[in-house]
This record gives sequence, C-alpha cells and structure tokens, in this order.
Amino acid sequence: MLLAAFATAAALPGCAGAPRAAASNSRLRLIGEARLPYAYPFKGTTVGGISGLDYDPTADLWYALSDDGSSINPARFYTLRLPITAGSLSMPDLLDVVTLLRPDSTAFPGPRQGPAAPDPEAIRFLPRTKTVLWTSEGDINRGQDPFVRQATTDGRYLREFVLPPALKASTGTSQGPRHNLTFEGLAITPDGNGAWVAMEAALRQDGPVPGVGLPGGPCRLTLFDIASGRAVRQLAYMPDAIPHAPGSPNGFADNGVSEILLVDAYRLLVLERAYMAGIGNSLRLYQIDTLAGSDTLDVGQLVAGQYQPSPKSLLLDFAHAGISRLDNTEAMAWGPRLANGNRTLVFASDDNFNPGQITQFLAFEFQEEPQ
Repeated sequence: MLLAAFATAAALPGCAGAPRAAASNSRLRLIGEARLPYAYPFKGTTVGGISGLDYDPTADLWYALSDDGSSINPARFYTLRLPITAGSLSMPDLLDVVTLLRPDSTAFPGPRQGPAAPDPEAIRFLPRTKTVLWTSEGDINRGQDPFVRQATTDGRYLREFVLPPALKASTGTSQGPRHNLTFEGLAITPDGNGAWVAMEAALRQDGPVPGVGLPGGPCRLTLFDIASGRAVRQLAYMPDAIPHAPGSPNGFADNGVSEILLVDAYRLLVLERAYMAGIGNSLRLYQIDTLAGSDTLDVGQLVAGQYQPSPKSLLLDFAHAGISRLDNTEAMAWGPRLANGNRTLVFASDDNFNPGQITQFLAFEFQEEPQ
C-alpha cells in the first residue's frame, strides 16, 4: 500500500521533473541554546551521547536516545521537558531514564560482557501505537547487523524490521556497510505508515567515504513500511566533501549524514555533520524531494551514470546561524508550534562522553512561506 501510494504520487502533475526542493522558501531563525553539564548524573546513569531526539506534542514529552552501547550504563533513552518560546530555549528538565531491552527482556550487556552491544543512533515516537522505533549501527567488524527495532515506551522489545541484503553486515569482503557508518538517521512519514532510515556513508561497493575536497559515494536512504517491517523503496543521497583539511597532515577528518526528518509527505531534511581534527565541526542542513531520484532498492552496486541521486538544496550552514559553538550534532526533531503557527526545529549534540565536548540543544523557528 505504501509503495503504491508513492508510485501514484510520482505520476501526478508537478511531482516529476524539477525537484520541489530546489524551489523551497523555508527559512530558519535561531531561538536559543541550552546545555547540560558534562557527565550529568541522573537516576544512577551518566547523561551524554545524545544521538536521537523526538517529541510527542500530545504529552509535551521529549525522547532523547543515548548512543552509549552499554559501556557506561545499559543502552537507554531519557524522557524530558524542553520549554521553548518564540524568544527562548530553557534548560532541559529530565524526567526519567528507560532501559532498552533485548528480546529476552534483559538489558544489553556491555561490550566486554558478552555479545556485541548495540550502537544506538536514532529514535522516533509513533503516536498511533504509542511506541518508539530506534536504530543501532550494529558492529560490522564483528558481523553484527545494524537494526531498526520497535519498543514500548518502557523499553520492552516488540519486533525488528527485515533488512535488505545489501544493508547486512559483511566481513572480509568489499561489499556491505562500513563499520560505524550505518543506520544514523530515522524519519517517520506524516501518515505514520513509513520510516526512512539513512546510512551515514556509502556501502563499500557504492563508493568512498568523503575526503577533503572529494564528495563521498552515495548514502542509501531506505523507506520501510512500518506495518510489515519491510523495505519498499530506496534513494541515493550524495554527501559533501569534507569542507576543510584537518589541522595537522595526519589529522582525522570525516563527513556524513547524521540525521533526517520529513517536512511533509515528500520533502526530507538531511543533516550533514563533519569533523576536522584541530579545526572543529561543520554542520549543514539540506532538503531533498523523495520523489526525485532513482529507486535503488534492488540495485546491488551503485555505479555513477547508472542511477540518479536525489538533488539537494542547502537550507542552513550552521556556521552562519549565530551559534556560540558547533559540536557533534546528531539529533534533529520537530518541536512545539509557536503562537504564530510556525514549527520549531530542535537539534542536540552527542558529546561522546568527552569532557572537551558539549551536550547542546539548539532551537530554531522554521517558517515555510507559501510556494
């Protein structure tokens, strides 16, 4: 049903040809920043590593996923309040911590205590069932697949989506996902029927990771039907080159997709996050039209010239947004509407449990002018 709906929409007048993303009149205004202290203690856990964020407007409740793979505390998410007005963003008010459970109803063990722990990256609340979806990047080096799982809001496992073969872990080959560069982003369609899942970087057979001055190979964005848990469509997204050389000749640098979010049924926001040792972070927010570009779901290898990536348009370069400091921002979610009817768009950074980094929340007003 979901696939048929996309096929029908693609045939409608105005849905083919020039992508709507190129004609977007969206704009963003910074409302404010808020931070949590480093290693903030809460209910027996250490708060940090915020990689996923979502909001339930009915309950005025936020869900914040930690990417701690049970190294410090068991895999978990937090619930919190995040007061936002047109002129301010207040400090987060943590309410509870929820442990994510395995199918046998036990907490995930730490990486040194048994099977490989998850690498949580994204979370979304599903209003229809009052449950959550969350992703893990898996552990490719140990043959552990990434996953998308559904859980209750008290952390109990419900089910796991079925992965297309190309997205499964493959060791000792030139095929499949790269380690720690898999399911980084998650977005739910407005009708609640579909979930887009974003790879952070290209599959090994599809192309390279970004380099300084060299764009990366295509990241696969896969649409899953939530009811069946199966993939129904896929797009290719081209990430930028690393914007600056690191501060030293052998310094580390990378760039990739860190989160995605739907504006409406077809327009998708894509957050690219780069890091350059000795320089810092770069954050750029793009928009694509999911009706534009080839369906790559059944394509084993993406070869340039044999598929059409989804065109993208820049909405915001965070370097020009008036933010005091850019960090490792990996979470993005719609927040409450303002009194004028505009939506708020909220971001959160993953401090990697590193005292040199920050857990930062950013709130923007998102105004979309008539097309």
